[in-house]
Amino acid sequence: MIAININVTKIDKTGLYDGKNGKYLALTLFENKNGKDQYGNDGFVAQDLGKDRRQAGEKGPILGNFKHIGGFVGNGGQAQDGGMDDIPF
Repeated sequence: MIAININVTKIDKTGLYDGKNGKYLALTLFENKNGKDQYGNDGFVAQDLGKDRRQAGEKGPILGNFKHIGGFVGNGGQAQDGGMDDIPF
């Protein structure tokens, strides 16, 4: 399992896109080159702004960090929608 923490105020809202079932945000996880950092994070989370913007040299903002925290929840696990109404966008 991987735990991810992001700062939603750093999301570039122009990078959000509409999909069949709602509005989406593309993220990419980058592992630290030297293992865990001083806070126990295994890497960082950046927003993917899409191929065209990436090819133009633009980089998405770093939104937060992630940690490997153990087991894996397979397809039998259920995502829960809790607290989504307080996201500031």
